[in-house]
Amino acid sequence: MNNEPTKHIKFQNQQNAKAHFDIVQLEELYGRTILDHSIEAHHKVEFYIILFIEKGNGYHTIDFTKYPCSKGTLLTIRKDQIHKFFKSEQLKGSLLLFTNEFLVSYLEKVEAQKTMFLFNEQLGVPKIQLSDSEFENVQQIIKRITTEYFSVNDSHSLSIIRSELHILITQLFRIKSEGVQTYLEKKYLNEFIQFQNLVEKNANKQLKVNDFANLLGISTKTLNTITKNIINKSAKQFVDEIATKQIKRLLLNTNLSVKEIAYASGFEEVTNFYKYFKRLTQSTPEQFRTGK
Repeated sequence: MNNEPTKHIKFQNQQNAKAHFDIVQLEELYGRTILDHSIEAHHKVEFYIILFIEKGNGYHTIDFTKYPCSKGTLLTIRKDQIHKFFKSEQLKGSLLLFTNEFLVSYLEKVEAQKTMFLFNEQLGVPKIQLSDSEFENVQQIIKRITTEYFSVNDSHSLSIIRSELHILITQLFRIKSEGVQTYLEKKYLNEFIQFQNLVEKNANKQLKVNDFANLLGISTKTLNTITKNIINKSAKQFVDEIATKQIKRLLLNTNLSVKEIAYASGFEEVTNFYKYFKRLTQSTPEQFRTGK
């Protein structure tokens, strides 16, 4: 098993370094030989990805969850998530790659929130399985983007692509929120996002719910009300979930010993680290690392 450190992939567009946007055919990516990382190993992206499957069957992993893919599968991968590809000659599709600067900075607050909702795995799974009519609609938008990017490619193209991408994200937001109360309509959304950001930044410090409540200037009761309202979990469940995900990343993608990972994750006693990880994952760190 390869336990090399997880590769951090920065946004790079060799055709236009200032574009902050790129589109890549899946089969073309599979055929690339000059890459500084393996796409079949876990890697952390510093940009956003929309992966649209047009043909075939296969898999894709996002934050250690393996998602089956087939015609009409659409996956959203946000900045700082870990993912990996499973090469398959059957799979055909497109990847839309863009930075925060390309889209979000140009949108009004409510529209920007829609984008953040679509890419936030805490507010919904990153996989959408499109119906036939939804597939046709999304395919047409991506075809227009592809034509504008590769064929037209004039001084207006990036503005048109940005508008098309905005339409695509709004369409996907509609699909995700159909028949349910959208998160944008829910109370406490902004507070939850603040909490999420704090937890992710401090995942290796073993902070308690009370610590986060103090940082936010609210009571633990209010913090639990926020998480119950948004994700139907207690604040502690959410903190544990993020901490466990960080530990899994270290186990799978570094050469650190279990003892070193325990200390890096904020545990003073290795035995407490073992108990914590096994309680939440039903496996020991070694079992998780080896896949047994």
